[in-house]
Amino acid sequence: MLVCAFRGWNDAAAAASTALCAIADSLDGELIARVDPEEYFDFQSTRPTITLEDGETRRIDWPENNLIAARVPTADRDLVLLDGTEPNLRWRTFSETIATAADALGVELVITLGALIAEVSHTLPVPITGLASSQELVDELELERSNYEGPTGITGVVHDLCRQAGIDSASLWAAVPHYVAAVPNPKAALALLRRLEGLTGIAVEASELEEETTDYEEQIGRAVAANPEIEELVARIEAEQVDLLSAEGADLPSADTIAREFQRFLRQRGNNT
Repeated sequence: MLVCAFRGWNDAAAAASTALCAIADSLDGELIARVDPEEYFDFQSTRPTITLEDGETRRIDWPENNLIAARVPTADRDLVLLDGTEPNLRWRTFSETIATAADALGVELVITLGALIAEVSHTLPVPITGLASSQELVDELELERSNYEGPTGITGVVHDLCRQAGIDSASLWAAVPHYVAAVPNPKAALALLRRLEGLTGIAVEASELEEETTDYEEQIGRAVAANPEIEELVARIEAEQVDLLSAEGADLPSADTIAREFQRFLRQRGNNT
Protein backbone atom coordinates (compact mmCIF):
# COMPACT_ATOMS: atom_id res chain seq x y z
CA MET A 1 0.00 0.00 0.00
CA LEU A 2 1.26 3.46 -0.94
CA VAL A 3 0.15 6.46 1.15
CA CYS A 4 0.82 9.92 -0.35
CA ALA A 5 0.62 13.48 0.90
CA PHE A 6 1.68 16.61 -0.98
CA ARG A 7 2.48 19.98 0.53
CA GLY A 8 0.87 22.94 -1.19
CA TRP A 9 -2.57 23.27 -2.77
CA ASN A 10 -3.88 19.92 -1.42
CA ASP A 11 -2.62 20.48 2.13
CA ALA A 12 -4.64 23.12 3.96
CA ALA A 13 -3.13 23.95 7.38
CA ALA A 14 -0.41 21.34 6.67
CA ALA A 15 -2.77 18.63 7.96
CA ALA A 16 -2.04 15.96 5.34
CA SER A 17 1.75 16.34 5.33
CA THR A 18 1.84 16.40 9.14
CA ALA A 19 -0.14 13.15 9.28
CA LEU A 20 2.22 11.46 6.83
CA CYS A 21 5.31 12.59 8.75
CA ALA A 22 3.80 11.18 11.94
CA ILE A 23 3.38 7.81 10.23
CA ALA A 24 6.98 7.83 8.97
CA ASP A 25 8.31 8.74 12.42
CA SER A 26 6.19 6.16 14.23
CA LEU A 27 7.14 3.31 11.89
CA ASP A 28 10.82 4.28 11.54
CA GLY A 29 10.50 4.90 7.82
CA GLU A 30 13.54 4.40 5.60
CA LEU A 31 14.20 6.55 2.51
CA ILE A 32 14.31 4.33 -0.58
CA ALA A 33 14.06 6.79 -3.49
CA ARG A 34 13.87 10.49 -4.38
CA VAL A 35 12.19 12.14 -7.33
CA ASP A 36 14.62 14.60 -8.93
CA PRO A 37 12.98 18.04 -8.56
CA GLU A 38 14.79 19.51 -11.58
CA GLU A 39 12.19 18.29 -14.07
CA TYR A 40 9.07 19.16 -12.10
CA PHE A 41 9.51 22.51 -10.37
CA ASP A 42 9.65 26.14 -11.40
CA PHE A 43 12.13 27.31 -8.78
CA GLN A 44 10.94 30.91 -9.14
CA SER A 45 7.52 29.75 -7.91
CA THR A 46 8.64 27.05 -5.48
CA ARG A 47 11.98 28.35 -4.31
CA PRO A 48 14.62 26.22 -2.57
CA THR A 49 15.63 27.40 0.88
CA ILE A 50 18.98 27.91 2.57
CA THR A 51 19.64 26.31 5.94
CA LEU A 52 22.58 26.97 8.25
CA GLU A 53 24.25 23.92 9.78
CA ASP A 54 26.12 24.55 13.04
CA GLY A 55 25.65 28.25 12.34
CA GLU A 56 28.26 28.19 9.58
CA THR A 57 27.72 25.81 6.66
CA ARG A 58 24.98 26.76 4.22
CA ARG A 59 22.85 23.96 2.77
CA ILE A 60 20.28 24.36 0.00
CA ASP A 61 17.08 22.41 0.59
CA TRP A 62 15.22 21.67 -2.64
CA PRO A 63 11.51 20.78 -2.84
CA GLU A 64 11.32 17.04 -2.34
CA ASN A 65 9.23 14.03 -3.24
CA ASN A 66 10.59 11.08 -1.30
CA LEU A 67 9.55 7.44 -1.24
CA ILE A 68 9.85 5.96 2.24
CA ALA A 69 9.53 2.30 3.23
CA ALA A 70 7.76 1.76 6.54
CA ARG A 71 8.16 -1.75 7.97
CA VAL A 72 5.10 -3.08 9.80
CA PRO A 73 5.97 -6.45 11.40
CA THR A 74 2.41 -6.98 12.69
CA ALA A 75 0.78 -6.45 9.27
CA ASP A 76 0.59 -8.66 6.20
CA ARG A 77 2.29 -6.01 4.07
CA ASP A 78 4.56 -3.04 4.66
CA LEU A 79 3.67 0.56 3.81
CA VAL A 80 5.33 2.78 1.25
CA LEU A 81 4.97 6.51 1.93
CA LEU A 82 5.33 9.36 -0.55
CA ASP A 83 6.24 12.52 1.35
CA GLY A 84 5.94 15.15 -1.33
CA THR A 85 5.46 18.68 -2.56
CA GLU A 86 2.99 19.40 -5.35
CA PRO A 87 5.10 20.02 -8.49
CA ASN A 88 4.71 23.04 -10.76
CA LEU A 89 5.41 21.26 -14.05
CA ARG A 90 4.76 18.03 -16.02
CA TRP A 91 2.07 16.63 -13.78
CA ARG A 92 1.27 13.70 -16.07
CA THR A 93 4.90 12.61 -16.29
CA PHE A 94 5.30 13.04 -12.54
CA SER A 95 2.20 10.97 -11.83
CA GLU A 96 3.29 8.30 -14.32
CA THR A 97 6.55 8.09 -12.38
CA ILE A 98 4.65 7.56 -9.13
CA ALA A 99 2.34 4.96 -10.69
CA THR A 100 5.31 3.12 -12.23
CA ALA A 101 7.13 3.07 -8.89
CA ALA A 102 3.98 1.80 -7.16
CA ASP A 103 3.62 -1.01 -9.70
CA ALA A 104 7.31 -1.96 -9.37
CA LEU A 105 6.94 -2.14 -5.58
CA GLY A 106 3.90 -4.38 -5.83
CA VAL A 107 1.51 -1.75 -4.49
CA GLU A 108 -2.13 -2.86 -4.68
CA LEU A 109 -3.76 0.26 -3.25
CA VAL A 110 -2.78 3.96 -3.32
CA ILE A 111 -4.26 6.26 -0.67
CA THR A 112 -3.77 10.01 -0.83
CA LEU A 113 -4.24 12.34 2.13
CA GLY A 114 -5.53 15.87 1.64
CA ALA A 115 -7.01 18.80 3.54
CA LEU A 116 -9.34 21.57 2.42
CA ILE A 117 -10.60 24.81 3.93
CA ALA A 118 -14.27 24.71 4.93
CA GLU A 119 -16.81 26.41 7.15
CA VAL A 120 -16.35 24.05 10.10
CA SER A 121 -15.73 24.67 13.79
CA HIS A 122 -12.50 23.85 15.63
CA THR A 123 -14.61 22.80 18.64
CA LEU A 124 -16.16 19.77 16.89
CA PRO A 125 -14.62 16.54 15.56
CA VAL A 126 -12.80 17.06 12.26
CA PRO A 127 -14.96 16.04 9.27
CA ILE A 128 -13.14 13.36 7.26
CA THR A 129 -14.49 12.28 3.90
CA GLY A 130 -13.17 9.25 2.05
CA LEU A 131 -13.46 8.77 -1.70
CA ALA A 132 -12.55 5.76 -3.83
CA SER A 133 -11.92 4.98 -7.49
CA SER A 134 -14.47 2.19 -7.93
CA GLN A 135 -17.80 1.20 -6.46
CA GLU A 136 -16.29 -2.07 -5.25
CA LEU A 137 -13.61 -0.22 -3.33
CA VAL A 138 -16.18 2.26 -2.00
CA ASP A 139 -18.16 -0.63 -0.55
CA GLU A 140 -15.11 -2.51 0.76
CA LEU A 141 -13.62 0.49 2.57
CA GLU A 142 -17.00 1.98 3.55
CA LEU A 143 -16.23 5.26 1.84
CA GLU A 144 -18.13 7.56 -0.53
CA ARG A 145 -18.26 7.85 -4.32
CA SER A 146 -17.65 11.50 -5.17
CA ASN A 147 -19.68 13.48 -7.71
CA TYR A 148 -17.26 16.41 -7.55
CA GLU A 149 -16.44 18.19 -10.82
CA GLY A 150 -13.98 21.07 -11.08
CA PRO A 151 -10.30 21.94 -10.67
CA THR A 152 -8.01 19.34 -9.16
CA GLY A 153 -4.58 19.17 -7.57
CA ILE A 154 -1.80 16.66 -8.09
CA THR A 155 -3.73 14.10 -6.02
CA GLY A 156 -6.45 13.96 -8.68
CA VAL A 157 -3.90 13.39 -11.43
CA VAL A 158 -2.15 10.67 -9.41
CA HIS A 159 -5.49 8.90 -8.97
CA ASP A 160 -6.19 9.09 -12.70
CA LEU A 161 -2.78 7.65 -13.62
CA CYS A 162 -3.25 4.88 -11.05
CA ARG A 163 -6.58 4.05 -12.69
CA GLN A 164 -4.89 3.85 -16.07
CA ALA A 165 -2.22 1.58 -14.57
CA GLY A 166 -4.85 -0.70 -13.03
CA ILE A 167 -4.05 0.23 -9.43
CA ASP A 168 -6.92 0.86 -7.01
CA SER A 169 -6.86 4.23 -5.25
CA ALA A 170 -8.67 6.07 -2.48
CA SER A 171 -8.48 9.52 -0.94
CA LEU A 172 -9.05 10.88 2.57
CA TRP A 173 -9.80 14.59 3.06
CA ALA A 174 -9.92 16.58 6.29
CA ALA A 175 -11.93 19.80 6.50
CA VAL A 176 -10.15 22.56 8.46
CA PRO A 177 -11.72 25.80 9.81
CA HIS A 178 -11.31 28.70 7.42
CA TYR A 179 -10.76 31.19 10.24
CA VAL A 180 -7.54 29.46 11.41
CA ALA A 181 -6.34 27.99 8.10
CA ALA A 182 -3.12 30.00 8.18
CA VAL A 183 -1.65 27.97 11.07
CA PRO A 184 -0.81 24.24 11.17
CA ASN A 185 -3.71 22.10 12.35
CA PRO A 186 -2.52 19.02 14.30
CA LYS A 187 -6.13 18.13 15.16
CA ALA A 188 -6.96 17.62 11.49
CA ALA A 189 -3.71 15.69 10.98
CA LEU A 190 -4.59 13.38 13.87
CA ALA A 191 -8.09 12.82 12.48
CA LEU A 192 -6.64 11.84 9.09
CA LEU A 193 -4.20 9.52 10.81
CA ARG A 194 -6.91 7.76 12.82
CA ARG A 195 -9.12 7.34 9.74
CA LEU A 196 -6.18 5.86 7.86
CA GLU A 197 -5.61 3.44 10.73
CA GLY A 198 -9.19 2.29 10.32
CA LEU A 199 -8.61 1.59 6.61
CA THR A 200 -5.25 -0.13 6.93
CA GLY A 201 -5.53 -1.82 10.33
CA ILE A 202 -2.03 -0.48 11.10
CA ALA A 203 -1.70 1.30 14.44
CA VAL A 204 0.45 4.43 14.56
CA GLU A 205 1.94 5.85 17.77
CA ALA A 206 0.95 9.52 17.76
CA SER A 207 1.24 10.75 21.35
CA GLU A 208 3.17 13.83 20.25
CA LEU A 209 0.45 14.72 17.76
CA GLU A 210 -2.17 14.17 20.47
CA GLU A 211 -0.35 16.60 22.77
CA GLU A 212 -0.08 19.14 19.96
CA THR A 213 -3.80 18.77 19.34
CA THR A 214 -4.59 19.55 22.99
CA ASP A 215 -2.35 22.62 22.89
CA TYR A 216 -3.87 23.70 19.56
CA GLU A 217 -7.43 23.52 20.90
CA GLU A 218 -6.48 25.50 24.00
CA GLN A 219 -4.63 28.20 22.05
CA ILE A 220 -7.35 28.60 19.42
CA GLY A 221 -9.99 28.65 22.16
CA ARG A 222 -8.22 31.49 23.96
CA ALA A 223 -7.72 33.45 20.73
CA VAL A 224 -11.38 33.08 19.75
CA ALA A 225 -12.60 34.06 23.23
CA ALA A 226 -10.53 37.24 23.03
CA ASN A 227 -12.33 38.41 19.90
CA PRO A 228 -16.14 38.76 20.25
CA GLU A 229 -16.72 38.89 16.49
CA ILE A 230 -14.77 35.69 15.87
CA GLU A 231 -16.43 34.08 18.89
CA GLU A 232 -19.85 34.86 17.43
CA LEU A 233 -18.77 33.49 14.03
CA VAL A 234 -17.51 30.24 15.59
CA ALA A 235 -20.73 29.80 17.59
CA ARG A 236 -22.79 30.21 14.42
CA ILE A 237 -20.66 27.75 12.43
CA GLU A 238 -20.77 25.24 15.27
CA ALA A 239 -24.56 25.43 15.50
CA GLU A 240 -24.98 25.06 11.72
CA GLN A 241 -22.57 22.13 11.63
CA VAL A 242 -24.39 20.34 14.47
CA ASP A 243 -27.72 20.90 12.71
CA LEU A 244 -26.29 19.50 9.46
CA LEU A 245 -24.98 16.38 11.17
CA SER A 246 -28.30 15.87 12.95
CA ALA A 247 -30.23 16.26 9.70
CA GLU A 248 -28.01 13.73 7.92
CA GLY A 249 -28.16 11.32 10.85
CA ALA A 250 -24.42 10.62 10.58
CA ASP A 251 -21.16 11.55 12.21
CA LEU A 252 -19.68 12.80 8.94
CA PRO A 253 -20.89 15.12 6.19
CA SER A 254 -21.62 13.52 2.84
CA ALA A 255 -19.20 13.56 -0.06
CA ASP A 256 -21.44 16.05 -1.84
CA THR A 257 -21.33 18.37 1.18
CA ILE A 258 -17.54 18.29 1.20
CA ALA A 259 -17.54 18.77 -2.57
CA ARG A 260 -19.61 21.93 -2.17
CA GLU A 261 -17.21 23.18 0.51
CA PHE A 262 -14.30 22.34 -1.79
CA GLN A 263 -15.83 24.26 -4.68
CA ARG A 264 -16.34 27.29 -2.40
CA PHE A 265 -12.72 26.94 -1.28
CA LEU A 266 -11.57 26.92 -4.93
CA ARG A 267 -13.58 30.05 -5.67
CA GLN A 268 -12.02 31.76 -2.66
CA ARG A 269 -8.57 30.72 -3.80
CA GLY A 270 -9.28 32.06 -7.28
CA ASN A 271 -10.40 35.41 -5.92
CA ASN A 272 -7.20 35.74 -3.89
CA THR A 273 -4.79 35.06 -6.75
